[in-house]
Amino acid sequence: MASPAKKRKLNDPKITPTPIRNLDYFFGKKKVEIQPPSTRDATNGVSENEVSPNLTDEQLARKLQAEWNGETPNAGDPELTRDFPEPGPFDYTGAQQRRGSDSDTKLIDSAAVSSQNVEQKDKLEPPGVVNRPAIFGWKDHKTLSLQAAGSAEDTISSNIPFDEDPLTFAPATYVRELKGHWAADSGDASYALLTRCFVLVNSTQSRIKIVNTLVNMLRVIIEADPGSLLPTVWLATNSISPPYISLELGLGGSAISKALKNVCGLDNKSLKALYDKVGDAGDVAFEAKKKQSFTLRKPKPLTIKSVYQSLVKVATTQGTGSGEAKQRIVDCLLQDARGAEESRYIVRTLCQHLRIGAVKTTMLIALSRAFLLSRPPGADFPLKSAKELAKLKKENLAEVWAKPEEIAKACFAKRPNYNDLIPVILEVGVCDELLVRCGLALHIPLRPMLGSITRDLSEILTKLQDRDFSCEYKYDGQRAQVHCDEKGKVSIFSRHLELMTDKYPDLVALIPKIRGDSVSSFIMEGEVVAVDQETGDLKTFQTLANRPRKDVAIGSVKVDVCLFSFDLMFLNGESLLNRPFRERRELLRSLFTEVPNHFTWVKSVDATSQDSEIVLEFFKSATDIKCEGIMVKILDNLPNPRLLVDVEANSDSKEASEVAPKAKVEKEHEKKTRRKALLATYEPDKRLDSWLKVKKDYSTTFDTLDLIPVAGWHGQGRKSKWWSPILLAVRNEDTGSLEAVCKCISGFTDTFYKANKEFYEEDGDHVLSGKPSYIDYEGGHPDVWFEPQEVWEMAFADITISPTYTAAIGMVSDEKGLSLRFPRFLKKREDKGIDEASTSEFLAGLWRKQEEKAPSRVGKTEGDDEGEADDG
Repeated sequence: MASPAKKRKLNDPKITPTPIRNLDYFFGKKKVEIQPPSTRDATNGVSENEVSPNLTDEQLARKLQAEWNGETPNAGDPELTRDFPEPGPFDYTGAQQRRGSDSDTKLIDSAAVSSQNVEQKDKLEPPGVVNRPAIFGWKDHKTLSLQAAGSAEDTISSNIPFDEDPLTFAPATYVRELKGHWAADSGDASYALLTRCFVLVNSTQSRIKIVNTLVNMLRVIIEADPGSLLPTVWLATNSISPPYISLELGLGGSAISKALKNVCGLDNKSLKALYDKVGDAGDVAFEAKKKQSFTLRKPKPLTIKSVYQSLVKVATTQGTGSGEAKQRIVDCLLQDARGAEESRYIVRTLCQHLRIGAVKTTMLIALSRAFLLSRPPGADFPLKSAKELAKLKKENLAEVWAKPEEIAKACFAKRPNYNDLIPVILEVGVCDELLVRCGLALHIPLRPMLGSITRDLSEILTKLQDRDFSCEYKYDGQRAQVHCDEKGKVSIFSRHLELMTDKYPDLVALIPKIRGDSVSSFIMEGEVVAVDQETGDLKTFQTLANRPRKDVAIGSVKVDVCLFSFDLMFLNGESLLNRPFRERRELLRSLFTEVPNHFTWVKSVDATSQDSEIVLEFFKSATDIKCEGIMVKILDNLPNPRLLVDVEANSDSKEASEVAPKAKVEKEHEKKTRRKALLATYEPDKRLDSWLKVKKDYSTTFDTLDLIPVAGWHGQGRKSKWWSPILLAVRNEDTGSLEAVCKCISGFTDTFYKANKEFYEEDGDHVLSGKPSYIDYEGGHPDVWFEPQEVWEMAFADITISPTYTAAIGMVSDEKGLSLRFPRFLKKREDKGIDEASTSEFLAGLWRKQEEKAPSRVGKTEGDDEGEADDG
C-alpha cells in the first residue's frame, strides 16, 4: 500500500503531474503483449502513438470496445458468447490502493481486472452462454462494457411505494419478485430497499407519512427476509449498538473524505467545492457519484446485513494497522454503493448523521404497527385485518394502534436494546407476553423518568392542587443509575445509559457498606456530586467533570464524590416501578445505610399546595447552596382525602359528594378538574407532571445577559434547514471586539428558526463572507458569520471558566475565558443596539458574585434528603 506521503503527492496541485496514462495507453500495451505487430496492425491499424490525445476517457473506452469486438473472433456468435467471471485472484481494492487515488489510475485498474479475467476464462472454461441481469450494464457477449454509475441502481426496490397507507399497501405484491432478485446474490435483503425508504422519509416532514413509510418497509422485511430486520432497525435508527455497549465507529472526516476521493476520483479542491456547495457529507457523496460518469468494475450489491456487519467491523477493529483496515472497509462500502442515493446514505451512516427524522419513538411506533399487519413465515401470532381496520373511524383506529405502541415503548424503556427486543417480537408479536420477556433486568439500564419544566413555583402549586408532594434539592452533579446483583457485581450508568463503572471505583467499593443485610439485589438512582470529604461542602459540576472517565484507579482519585440517592426501582429480584413514590422512598431509606459524605439521601421536605411559604423557602435554600433548583414529586397515586373533601363540598354534583371507592373518587375528581390523574409510579422514559422541576435559570428573579449573535452552524435532523446552534458574544469595551461566550440551541421556536434563517440567509445582506477580525473565537469554524446587529436576551444556569471561549479572558484567568452553562434564548431586545449589549466586564462581575456564595455542608438533616440529575 502506498505511503500517506506518496498519496499526498498525487493530490498536490503544486507538483508537476506525471503524464496521464489513459485507457489507450494501457490497451495499446496489452495489444502489443497479446499479438505480434503484424497481426495487430492487420487487425485494427491503430498504434499506441496514433490514439488521439483529445478523446475523453469515455470516448476512448468506447472506441477501444469496438476495436476489442473486432479483435475477438466469435464476438458476434450468440452460441459462443459468455459473460465476464467475477474478479478472482486479482485484488481490485489492493490494486487501487497501490496505484494511488486519481481517477485515471482507477480506470486502468478496473480495465486490468476485466482484461485479465477475459484471458483467464478463455483458457479455463469451455464455450457457453451465461446471462447477467441487464441492470448491471453487462452485455450478452464477451465485452469490456461500461457501467454508468447512475444507472446501476436497483430498479425493483426503487419503485416500491412505501409511502402508501399501510392499510392499502400489500407487501405480498413485491415479496416474491424481491426474493427472486436477491437470490441472484446472497439471498439477503438489499440495501437498496432501505435506501428507498430513506429517500421517501427524507422527502416529507409529515410525521404520519414518515411512520407509514417505515411501517411498509418493515412489513416487507418481516415477510421477505426476517433475518434482516434487526440490522434494518439499527441502521434506520442511526446506531449499531445500545449506548451502554461501547461500540463507536471511530471514523474521522478524513477517512470519509479519502474514500470519496479514492472511489469517485475527486481531488482536494473538487471535494471542498462540493462541500461548500451542499454542506453535508452525504450530499457530497451524492453529487460525486452523479459526476462519476462510468466505471469498469461491477459493484457487489450491498445488503442490509453486509452494511451493518461492515460497520460493526469498523467499530471493533483495533490495534496496529486499524486505521488502514477501517479505510479499506469504508472504501469498499462506497465502491459497492449502487447509484447516488445509496452513496448518500452510506456516507451519512458513517458520519452517524442520517437526517431522516426517524427517531427512537417513531421506530417503536412503526414496529408495533408493522407486527399488527404482518408476521414472518412460520409465526402464528394473530394479526389485524387491514380491510377491517380501513373501515374504522380515525379515532377508533387510533385506539387500535395505541395499545401495541405503548407495549413496544414500555419494553424498550425497560430494556433499551433492539438485540433483546426484535427476536422476541419476531416470535410472539407485540403483545402482553413481550412485557414479561423484555422486562427490567440487572446490568441493563432502564431509561430514566424525566421531570416536566415549570417556569416558577406558582405553576407547581397550581398543577399539584389537592396532592401531597415532596420537594427535593436538585444537586449540580451527574445522574447515576446503580445496579447490584446477588454476587455483588456493580454497574453504574449515566442518564444517557452510558456505562461509567470505571469512572467511579470509589462508589463501587462503597456499595457493600451501604447495602443492608436484607438486600440481595437492587437498582437505585441518585446524583453523584463532588464534595469535600472533610467539611462536607458541595463542589461545582466543573470540579466533578475533572475526574478521568476511564480506567480510574481507586488510589488515584483526587475528586471525592458523594452519592445522593433519591429512588429505588428494583429490589431483591422484584420490580418496584408500579409502587408509589412514598413506598419506594421508604424502602430506600430503611434498607440502606448512610455513610457521611459518601452516601446519603437528597434533602427533601413534604408539602401540599397550601404550603406555598414552605416551598418558597426550600427553593431559596437550594439555590443558595449552588443547587440547580428543586424537584417536586407526587407521593401517592390518589389525592389527599382531606383536600378532596373541600373540593367536593363546593361542587353542585350530588354524586361527587357521595362516599365512593377510591377508584371512583379518583375518576370523578379527574372529570371535574379536567386534568389527567397524576400517578406516583416510576414511568421510564416519560416526562410527566408527576415530576416537576424548577431551575434557578428559569426564575425571572435571576440575572440575564444581552448577547450578540455572531455566527451559526447548519442544524441537524429536522433543523437542517435552519441555523442551530448559534454563537453569541459579549462586548469588550476596551478593545472594541466581540468575544464569544457560548453556543445556544435552547428556547427557540420553529417560527423563530425560520425567520432567523431568512434574515441571515446565506449570501444575503446580513451575512459576512468570512470571519471578521473583530470577533474573538477559536473554537471552530461556523458555517456562516452574521453581521453583528441584534441583541438577544439570554438566561443561563451558571457561568463557568472555559478554555474554548474568550469572553472576559484575562479578567478571571490569564489563559481562559468565561462561558454560560445551559444558555436559553428569551427574546430579542428590540430596544437595544449592539453598543448596549452586555460587556465582558459585566460578565466577569456576575461570575465573581456567583463564586461568593458559600457552599453548604452535605450532612443529613432532619426531615430527609433526596436528589435529581439534570433530566433536561
